[in-house]
Amino acid sequence: MKFGSFAARAADIEAEPADLEVVSLVASLLDDADDDLGVVARFVQGRVFPAHSETKLDIGPRLCYEALARAAGTNVSVGDVESALAESGDIGEVAANLDLGGQAGLGAFASGGGADDLGVGEVAAELAGLAAAEGDGSQDEKVTLLFGLFNRCSSEEARYLSRLVLGEMRIGVGEGTVRDAIAEAFGVPEESVKRALQVSNDYGLVAETARDEGVEGLDAMHLEVGRPVQAMLAQAGTVTDALDEWEEAAVETKFDGARVQVHWDGDDVTLYSRNMEDVTDALPELVEFVEDEVDAPAILDGEAVAVSEAGDPLPFQEILKRFRRKHDVEQMREEVRVELHAFDCLHAGVPESGEDSEARRTQSDGGEDLLGAPFAQRHERLREVVGDESAVSEILVSEDADEIAAFEERALDAGHEGIMLKDPEAAYTPGDRGKHWLKRKPDVETLDLVVTGAEWGEGRRASFLGTFLLAARDDETSDFETIGKVATGITDEQLADLTDLLEPHVRSEDGQEVDLEPSVVFEVGYEEIQESPTYSSGYALRFPRFVSVREDKTPATADAIERVERLAEQQS
Repeated sequence: MKFGSFAARAADIEAEPADLEVVSLVASLLDDADDDLGVVARFVQGRVFPAHSETKLDIGPRLCYEALARAAGTNVSVGDVESALAESGDIGEVAANLDLGGQAGLGAFASGGGADDLGVGEVAAELAGLAAAEGDGSQDEKVTLLFGLFNRCSSEEARYLSRLVLGEMRIGVGEGTVRDAIAEAFGVPEESVKRALQVSNDYGLVAETARDEGVEGLDAMHLEVGRPVQAMLAQAGTVTDALDEWEEAAVETKFDGARVQVHWDGDDVTLYSRNMEDVTDALPELVEFVEDEVDAPAILDGEAVAVSEAGDPLPFQEILKRFRRKHDVEQMREEVRVELHAFDCLHAGVPESGEDSEARRTQSDGGEDLLGAPFAQRHERLREVVGDESAVSEILVSEDADEIAAFEERALDAGHEGIMLKDPEAAYTPGDRGKHWLKRKPDVETLDLVVTGAEWGEGRRASFLGTFLLAARDDETSDFETIGKVATGITDEQLADLTDLLEPHVRSEDGQEVDLEPSVVFEVGYEEIQESPTYSSGYALRFPRFVSVREDKTPATADAIERVERLAEQQS
């Protein structure tokens, strides 16, 4: 498929207000994608690589602006691009209004041809090459490669390429839209598509399988050890909510740690964060634990928890010191001790015993996927798989609110965050934040919100970003809606760290105000949620205060407007 055709279809999708029509337009796009189907299924969501892939473009706004300015000619500067963006708020519109093309020089025609023959597959290959650039001079190489692509783009192509590069497609197409479009385009049941996406976490692969192999191929897809899937999520709730909804609740401790998905193939252990990033090297003691205590290939869900010398749980900020560390890991291992608390089993393989253990270990069907099994059954398999019972979460299955309250009191007395309430009969649904898992914390409620803007401070804080604009996810538009600003609860030292963290994501500045690429998530406490016309969400936080940076979350997993609305209703 020509990239120009993709861009034209993306424009049609963006202009369509009706959800059902959007699904049909995406279905038609997928049906016409031919050999580029896998790429198109990702591009239309604003993804360059599969969701489970570790590969990242690592292109910040500044590099993208530089490539656009170079492609626009010598009379256009990065400052001009930033000024235009500050006015329009859309990098796609800025790119479309630049007079791109015709700039000779290194990288201008790296792939040959002109704007009329730029293909979707070619764009994907160039972006993969850009992502692979590393080491000295890699930033210049990335700009040169991106300049070469922009230099070959028409205005419409530049609109969607710039958005794609910065992860801001914003055409109203989310995961649910593509899921439904795959079913419509290739005449397969939505449930089969949904299940295939849950076990593969790869929209391109599922689209190709649906087209080429139909429902049989989709139903044959399974979990693969070493390919992470999205974590099942919880929403806030109460014991009353749980017992009203289910006959009884499975209750377990809520640890104040970082989510880890453990993949053990019998030879190697790989640990993934909640965002499916490989964190294996940072947590060697968890690798050693799994090698010693798990006797069969498995995929486990759990929590990495920082503990004191006495074994008491430490605050969440302590585990973050370890979670993405690439240097001095052994030194930090001595300073911050980490333990695994496993609470779910997604896949259980065949134990390594018997004469045919090696053969079984290498067979993809040698184990059992447990996503569809009830939670109580998965937990039993977890106890069978993990040798050390102290590393497996204790659960209480009860219909007695007083018994649950006593369990919660013991968890809090032990220094933990609270309790989780789970439906014993519920399946594991990757990526879902449904009503089958509820988290109950006695503390003041918090929200995980995306930072979309900031303001430079004044006086002694003039060199720091000091006030931060917060936004919640809007799943319907794939955009972010503002809900307030936070400036309290932050020390000078934290402001310096936050400024260093956020500066690479600056899109434009206007006086003291800074527009930021949605990238960083803050946990923010508040006293109350109020209706307000001041912010685009229609709500505002009363007395917001900064709690922490949620390094384990991305904007895609931050809290949505739906949760804000639900919390506001619960207040009243």
